[in-house]
Amino acid sequence: MRTLSRIIGACALSIGFWVIALQDAAAADRTILVFGDSLSAAYGLRPEQGWVALLDKRLRTQGYGYTVVNASISGETTSGGLQRLPRALELNKPQILILELGSNDALRGLPLGNAKDNLSKMVELGEKAGAKVLLVGMRIPPNYGPKYTADFVKMYADLSARYRAPLVPFLLESVALNGSRMQEDGLHPNALGEPAVLDTLWPQLVPLLKKDR
Repeated sequence: MRTLSRIIGACALSIGFWVIALQDAAAADRTILVFGDSLSAAYGLRPEQGWVALLDKRLRTQGYGYTVVNASISGETTSGGLQRLPRALELNKPQILILELGSNDALRGLPLGNAKDNLSKMVELGEKAGAKVLLVGMRIPPNYGPKYTADFVKMYADLSARYRAPLVPFLLESVALNGSRMQEDGLHPNALGEPAVLDTLWPQLVPLLKKDR
């Protein structure tokens, strides 16, 4: 009788591990990796006030079974992102990669050719890992000169066309010129602006999502 109980117990344990494995596999297949800089890292705010945390809440509210992983770091450049991305993809195995980098390269006046090349490599790494890539573009102040400013905007459009990747042209479209939605530095949204930032990104993200069955 004890032998039979042990056999039944072992079978039950094996089934339990199998179910857990399936759940883990399903979770890994429904991960969104947000890979950006301070604009995605909720700079100056509590983490739960940032657009990434609000995205996680909206996905759950609307029946999308995704885990949102925020691997954004304030001050990150495209070169730093390129170094970090392979490990982040390996750990999280995302279905969707939201790539929001480039602003710090431009604010430092770094060569945009290098930034474009780094972003290109990151898109390719994401696609190779099986992720759909959503590019997030930005704008910079005009004091960097008309050519540099225009080339910065064009960088994202060119990458979107090359890889046929959806693009959010300007993440801060609805808040950048609204002082009531920006922090005192004039660069980062405040808690009132973060929901609008999510609303700007959301239409480009939705076509990439799958709902729970």
